[in-house]
Amino acid sequence: MLPKTDPPLLKSKSFSDHSSSYYYSSIQTFLSTHPRSWILLCILSLQIFLLFCIYSLPVSFSFHHFPPPPLVNTSTIITTPQTTTTTAAIIKEEDETPIPAPTDGKCSDGRVYVYELPRMFNRELSEKCDELNPWNSRCEAISNNGLGRKYTSNDGRIIGKVIPDKLKSSWYFTDQFASEIIYHNRILRHKCRTFDPTSASAYYLPFYAGLAVGKYLWSDNYTSVHRDYHSVKLLKWAQKQVYFKRSKGWDHFIMLGRISWDFRRSKDNDWGSSFIYMPAMHNITRLLIERNPWDYFDIGVPYPTGFHPKNESELTQWQGFVRSRVRKTLFSFAGARRGTIKNDFRGLLLDQCKDSGNRCKLVDCGGNRCVNGSSAILETFLESDFCLQPRGDSFTRRSIFDCMIAGSIPVFFWHRSAYYQYEWFLPSEPESYSVYIDRKDVINGTSIRGVLEKFSKNEVRKMRDKVIEYIPKFVYADSRDGLGSSTQDAFDVAIDGVLKRFKAHRNMWDTKEENTTIRRKLLK
Repeated sequence: MLPKTDPPLLKSKSFSDHSSSYYYSSIQTFLSTHPRSWILLCILSLQIFLLFCIYSLPVSFSFHHFPPPPLVNTSTIITTPQTTTTTAAIIKEEDETPIPAPTDGKCSDGRVYVYELPRMFNRELSEKCDELNPWNSRCEAISNNGLGRKYTSNDGRIIGKVIPDKLKSSWYFTDQFASEIIYHNRILRHKCRTFDPTSASAYYLPFYAGLAVGKYLWSDNYTSVHRDYHSVKLLKWAQKQVYFKRSKGWDHFIMLGRISWDFRRSKDNDWGSSFIYMPAMHNITRLLIERNPWDYFDIGVPYPTGFHPKNESELTQWQGFVRSRVRKTLFSFAGARRGTIKNDFRGLLLDQCKDSGNRCKLVDCGGNRCVNGSSAILETFLESDFCLQPRGDSFTRRSIFDCMIAGSIPVFFWHRSAYYQYEWFLPSEPESYSVYIDRKDVINGTSIRGVLEKFSKNEVRKMRDKVIEYIPKFVYADSRDGLGSSTQDAFDVAIDGVLKRFKAHRNMWDTKEENTTIRRKLLK
């Protein structure tokens, strides 16, 4: 019996269907006969996947810098009346006069323009110093342009008993988180500052980010919105500025007065602000007292200590003083146990110091013996050949610089405590000024005393001389003009380093543009 309906027609394959089948079959054949190609394809796919994942993370893994975007001709940018008024305002507020442009080539690496930010980003924060800390006022800590309260002979903490009388005026009770104010004050008088933004090759943002986030760190009543508030506002302001838009931040820099990790919050409930992870911050160079070694834009600078010489003469006197000290103790340690931390490494150091008898001098910071300006720490470092420097709450600690300013040789247990932090400020050969003992060896029973006693007197003298030689690079001068024309302090080294880095960016981009032009001509 015939079917009532015709069977369905078979749809003929189109050219594309044949083509897809053919290519798929061809690929299968190719891969089966070329297994190495299959392996190479898998590896390439995996690399692309990993790169995509890394790019998606809110962390910078920049080991090398990348060329900045091309800069437009500054002559085409017109300074608005508002910019001119703002510049005049800062001169009046700071009671300063414009600095004559150097004519001796000292600014060959470029000039720096200092933005006059809205007061909420700096002066308003410092003026409301009573609100910066939930426990007590920080007004004294950030007074005297960030140097803190000056030492007086009547001070109860009597740091002066170990300091020569002629150098007592160079000492302050300086807070370790005061760098933002110190740098702002100093850069206003920097020899390469320009009041003309069109002539600048670097732009400084005097934002007190550390003060802004610090007041919101210690209470559960504050949220991530509070901790990011000033940072978000600052970047919105910056992105409206013509020079920031021109370079997308490549020629801008900022001082952040806390450690890098205080500005790297990745989750709302975590510690700190997310300032560094904000997109507009990605190209801005950042000066910090502790850097992320894997982020090219982080630059580690010395913690501010209590010693602030006014000139080269005071600095030289101090270097002579620490060089001539009779050091009765092999090594010392200033620190406290961390009872809440399992296998506390500081506790091991305390025990080794106690077991070494008179070969080690200990300052137990469990009480209040280690406050700023305490004579106990300075006196201990002045009497010791070596000073133990484990990591602090983070990988670095201010004590590293307190130790070296006293002419004592630092002993490190983590490379990230100094070697990966302060390359611009320390000798390039770590063994020339310090000792490294792997913390794992100490945990496994290595005697610190045994390691240090192996150094001869001549070796110790050479290391101490190198430490003393570098003291100028560890201090911040008590002068808005620095130590003098022939000696750079930590601030000078930092700013000159930034200007050189930005110059290298420009040269690299110019070279790339020149090579591109040559290739085009050759191809014609």
